[in-house]
This record gives sequence, C-alpha cells and structure tokens, in this order.
Amino acid sequence: MANSNEVDEPTREYPAVAEPGPATAAEPPPERSPGIGGFARVVVFTGVVFAVIVAMCLGLRAINVLPSFDNPFADKTTDRSQPVLLQSMRDLSRYVAADGSFQVIVDLQDNKENIPDFLLNKRTLFVGAGTVEEYVDFGQLSSSALTVDEENKSVQIKLPPPQQGQAALDMQRSYVVAEERGLLNRIGDAFSSNPDQQQRVYQQAQQRITEAARASGLDQRARDNTEKMLTSLFERLGYTKVTVEFTNP
Repeated sequence: MANSNEVDEPTREYPAVAEPGPATAAEPPPERSPGIGGFARVVVFTGVVFAVIVAMCLGLRAINVLPSFDNPFADKTTDRSQPVLLQSMRDLSRYVAADGSFQVIVDLQDNKENIPDFLLNKRTLFVGAGTVEEYVDFGQLSSSALTVDEENKSVQIKLPPPQQGQAALDMQRSYVVAEERGLLNRIGDAFSSNPDQQQRVYQQAQQRITEAARASGLDQRARDNTEKMLTSLFERLGYTKVTVEFTNP
C-alpha cells in the first residue's frame, strides 16, 4: 500500500472544459508542389543511356564492326566535263635558262563621270601571281654557229640572245581581294553576267608581270646559265676552252 504521505489530495472541482464553438469547415491540407525530382532523374538517365549508345556505335564503327551510313544531305559534286581535245602539237628546241615568280596587285575601276559611285561603279582588287620564263632558242642556230678546233681543244658557240616568254598566271596563288559594285550594276548583274571585267583583270595582271620581268635581270641570268651549261657540257667531252657569244639576230 502506498505511503500516506504520497496520497494525492481529493479533487474538489472538475477541470474546466472549453465549450465547443461554432462548427468550422476542416481546413484542407497544404498543397504540395509537384515534385520534379523523378522527372529530372528520368531525363538524366535517358541522356546517359543515349550517350553510351552513341559512343558504342562510334567505337564499333571505328573498328569496322558496324557499316558506315552516309549523310543523306551531304554535298554532292557532279562533273559533266567533256574529254580533253588535242588541238595542236609542236616541237620545241628552246632551253629555259631562267624564270622568275612575280606578284602584282591590280585595282581596276569602271565608273561614270558626275554619277555617284553607289549608283554606277565597278571596282575589282585582284592579286595576281605568275611566272615568266627566259629561254634560248637553239632552233635558230645556223651552220656556222659552232666552231670546233680539235687541235687546241677549243669550241666557239654563237647563240641568239635569250627571249622572254609571256607571263603565265598561277590561278592557285591568284585571288580576288575585294569587289565593289554600284546599285545599278548589281541590278544589271542579276539579269546578265559580264565575264569581260574578270578577263580584263587577268590581262592587266599578266601584262604588268611581263613588263616587270623585263627589268628584273632575267635576261642576264639566262645568259650566264646558258654559258655555264654549255661550258660544262663541252668540258665533259674533253674540250678545255669554250667560248659562248650571244649575237643579235
């Protein structure tokens, strides 16, 4: 039995009980934002699987396990060129003794007086690269061009002076830097093409390179190289004195 000191005092009054108030509607539970964690995981998983599949396909294709598939929208070039037609042949008896590589900038403009350039104007900036050859034509040698002295082992050769060829443009190293056209020129070019402008630019570049080659010292270099070549040739044949002269035609 519990000790008398531990016995609670008797309850004299009932505890107060709150009176019920007016009935209120039950509050709905707070809305939960739709979770995106699951959707994000699905997207990440799908991307990883796709990347793995692509990597496996590329690896199998690299070791020639899978066949290669061409791009259905790849560029396609069709060559409908005709066979090459031989027009003529000729025998050459020239010795190319020297050549030079040149580059020129052609700035060709066509416009009208008292008309603004934005209306009528054609300007082309072209970089032309070409080669010029300097040669000696042995086909022009006369019967008296070669004098041989077997007793003294000497040779005297009379040659025509070197000739300069026409400049040959190298289209792989030539290019158009800029091209300007007026408004009316653009409208006209939309209905008709004008290849003469491009041809004139090529001719200008070729002409200027040819003129520059005449003052470049190619002539003297061709003379020296021809003399060295003939001297070496006849010395190998046993001649000790070789004289080369360039005479005017």
